[in-house]
Amino acid sequence: MSEKTKGRGRAEGEPIVIKKYANRRLYNTATSSYVTLDFLAEMVKEGDDFVVYDAKSGEDITRSVLTQIIFEEESKGQNLLPIQFLRQLIKFYGDSLQTFVPSYLEMSMDAFSRNQEEMRGRMRDAFGGSPGYAMFEESVRKNMELYEQAMKMFSPLGPSYSPQRGGAPAPKKEEDADDINALKSQVAALQRKLDKLESED
Repeated sequence: MSEKTKGRGRAEGEPIVIKKYANRRLYNTATSSYVTLDFLAEMVKEGDDFVVYDAKSGEDITRSVLTQIIFEEESKGQNLLPIQFLRQLIKFYGDSLQTFVPSYLEMSMDAFSRNQEEMRGRMRDAFGGSPGYAMFEESVRKNMELYEQAMKMFSPLGPSYSPQRGGAPAPKKEEDADDINALKSQVAALQRKLDKLESED
């Protein structure tokens, strides 16, 4: 826990409670002070866990606030989300495979996060003029392979697949089952590849 998020009345390990009021102000109950979206973004980067509740209804609005933080960062020019990725993601809203997308994205980001320190080290070696550049290139190559596999999984699964939205006819139940089974198989194959790459490193 960072020094700026310490407060009273909260057990160790419990998330910090942030309340959002009708005037859009965010109140940190751990420090009894109002905070900004930039402050919450820094908390995320420092590993401080928090939940956001609507002060009036008590509804958990953490997801929408985190999404708002991403929107603010993107509007500042911190572009992490490729346009094609955003288009593909939008296509899955309301689709029969929608329920599989969150777990797949979470698995992909977890794998990337586990490798980030190694990649930072290799970048330092590369730009420091040491022989680590070849290792860095290999790491980038492996990650690009995983990224390409991820993009293939987000693209339509064969000619029989068609989204439920956008005017195209909805797939039959048998085709839905085939698509879901195919996605499960690809997720399992990708997980095996991730495990193999980690063991090789």
